[in-house]
Amino acid sequence: MTLNRRLFLTACGSLGIAACAPSTPMSQPATTPSLPDDLRPTQNAAFSQWVARFRPRAANAGISNATLDAAFASAGFIPGVITRDRTQIQTRRTLEEYLSIATSDERVSKGRAAFARHATTLSAIEAQYGVDKRIVTAIWGMESQFGEKRGQISTISATATLAFEGRRAEFYESQLIAALRILQNGDTTPEQLTGSWAGAMGHTQFIPTSYQSFAVDFTGDGRRDIWGDDPADALASTASYLARNGWRSGLAWGAEAGTSNLSGRTIQPQAGGVLFTVTRNFNVLKTYNNSDLYAIGVGHLADRIGGAGPLQGSFPADANGLSREDRLAIQRGLTARGYDVGTIDGVIGARTEAAISDFQRRQGLNVTGAATRDVLTALR
Repeated sequence: MTLNRRLFLTACGSLGIAACAPSTPMSQPATTPSLPDDLRPTQNAAFSQWVARFRPRAANAGISNATLDAAFASAGFIPGVITRDRTQIQTRRTLEEYLSIATSDERVSKGRAAFARHATTLSAIEAQYGVDKRIVTAIWGMESQFGEKRGQISTISATATLAFEGRRAEFYESQLIAALRILQNGDTTPEQLTGSWAGAMGHTQFIPTSYQSFAVDFTGDGRRDIWGDDPADALASTASYLARNGWRSGLAWGAEAGTSNLSGRTIQPQAGGVLFTVTRNFNVLKTYNNSDLYAIGVGHLADRIGGAGPLQGSFPADANGLSREDRLAIQRGLTARGYDVGTIDGVIGARTEAAISDFQRRQGLNVTGAATRDVLTALR
């Protein structure tokens, strides 16, 4: 099942911060008005024919006609799923940029609040599974912003659409069968079986096959509910996943090199940047998302949630000779002039680039959209 998770992440990229992150926060079924039109089920004759051919295969896998009827009553072809699957871009971020997002002040603040709010549950999960409760909380934060972005796309529609499209038909048909088993087992309803466009579900973004293997009913209500407002089952399921993939209780994930007596191997994901000493638990984190950046993001966010401060080491200047503080100053300067740059995190994204372009145009500078020393000087 770890392989399934890795295959899924290969399809969705390894940016992390929620694998195949949903486009909008989720609290309602997939019919919520905020869902873009291209992510709503629509009629498609070829897809309907595929579903008709799929039904006997599902029946052979033990799925009842009643479950199939209920699952596909409101499911359908989602064109936006195909678009996103075909056009997804593997974003290449430096570790500094990645951590600026993953361990932003806002995320750390929300994480500490969530950690305190669910302290009793998290302690009970740690006691049962032996997985550090800060790590469980950090994965929750990385995958769904502590439950704020669980995804609102029908998992049946998404996985069926991708199986029909055919690029990875076998993999997504296995996810569809697993999703149907979730419904047949009574863990949730078709309306609440929602997630990202690629089929990741709930607070900690399990794919259906991983759900089947690792999800647990921690609350004891007879359902393994990773979708509802109560995150207990999802958090315990994440701990279950890590424990069964080899998490060693009492062992740190790693640390910034030179800041502890921790033993392990040393890695430097960004040339000229911070060094880390990592342990076997670091490798366990990579079974959740096979990326050094993701594992460091989870580990460092967990440390920050637990009260630790920022990294002590530094990163080299970017290609334009700017430090993170310089980029933050540019974003703050643009914001003070009325521009919307999104989150002020030192990462130059599309909004910041658009704001820079307009500022350059108004200042008579060469319009490039790039964060440069000239832009910083002009803003000051």
